[in-house]
Amino acid sequence: MTKPWKPTKEQLLAATEKTVRDVIAPNLRVLFCGINPGLYTAAVGHHFARPGNRFWPALWASGFTDRVLSPFDERELLKSGYGITNVVSRTTATADMLTKEEIVAGGEKLRAKVLRYRPGILAVLGVGAYRTAFNQPKAVVGRQEDRIGNTVLWVLPNPSGLNANYQAADLARLFRELRDSLEFQL
Repeated sequence: MTKPWKPTKEQLLAATEKTVRDVIAPNLRVLFCGINPGLYTAAVGHHFARPGNRFWPALWASGFTDRVLSPFDERELLKSGYGITNVVSRTTATADMLTKEEIVAGGEKLRAKVLRYRPGILAVLGVGAYRTAFNQPKAVVGRQEDRIGNTVLWVLPNPSGLNANYQAADLARLFRELRDSLEFQL
């Protein structure tokens, strides 16, 4: 495990110029898709890295992983057939700083990525981002009727600590519904 470090204020401010490398491979079981990297994530170079983000605990609590992984262990996901990408690669302090046009363009790039890598399921972590990127204004959390090629689309809540609409137990339950569906999906 790589030892975590805490970025300085200056490193956080400089992170707007950085992107975070995808954790991706062909034919993954699930490709988790965040909205875009936050400053903390970009500063350290690992997905869902901000303290308080509930992605890693939700993966463990729902049975995707056998322990709570650190963002610095993100590449271990590939061994189990999971990966991580984002709708938009541009780093912002908060996702609401993205424009609708950026999210729509990011959705197009995401479609191309999914067709190239062919994951069994694309799980978008953010209902609003999914609605905008895929022009599905009435989409709700859960499995979607649409597909990209043979890839099933699934929407989960944004695990950011800023998303007060879903508590940790809610996230674990919704992530578990996705995990439980894997045996029927693939």
